[in-house]
Amino acid sequence: MSQPGVRRPRIFLVEDHAVFRAGVKAELGDAVEVIGEADEAAAAVELINERQPEVVLLDVHLPGGGGLAVLQGVLPLHPDVRFLALSVSDAPEDVIAVIRAGARGYITKTISGDELLQAVYRVGAGDAVFSPRLAGFVLDSFSQGPTPVTGLDPELDQLSPREREVLRLIARGYTYKEVGRDLTISTKTVESHVSSVLRKLQLSTRHELARWATDRRLV
Repeated sequence: MSQPGVRRPRIFLVEDHAVFRAGVKAELGDAVEVIGEADEAAAAVELINERQPEVVLLDVHLPGGGGLAVLQGVLPLHPDVRFLALSVSDAPEDVIAVIRAGARGYITKTISGDELLQAVYRVGAGDAVFSPRLAGFVLDSFSQGPTPVTGLDPELDQLSPREREVLRLIARGYTYKEVGRDLTISTKTVESHVSSVLRKLQLSTRHELARWATDRRLV
């Protein structure tokens, strides 16, 4: 997987699931130099500011403020650090929020190891990189001007990032077990999130939840 004749980029991994971090490192192998890792926002900000990697692979949903908190804590001090979001979420509001905050790209966790390595090298070289289906609505959003992505839907804003992930998967017809597997959480935790979402949105059934999400183009 190494790139002949190309210097290995110095990268930093921000991801709250240790197993996934280990998988990313294994996929990238010796084609990059991993100079640090963090599993929550505050530690990520401190270590990235200290070590100043060339590329940060950034999970969007993290303890302590999420990927946005990391971007906001690093880029004002070190604008040359390039961020590549790597997330299970392909929701437009997540993608647009981190791009507006300064990330250079956004790819989903379904990406292959070779594609991930190419994305890291391209972002390190200054390119913008997106998973194919995400690029269209990012361009559409920016063509419409800098409209904030937060505060557009008071009902949606009251949900946590994890609740939004669960909502989207349930609305797509996933079972609780399938949601748990995708998000690496227990079925019981999925049930708890669904109950919380139903309560906050004042809905009664999964069918109503799916219709609510579809109406807002979250599915």
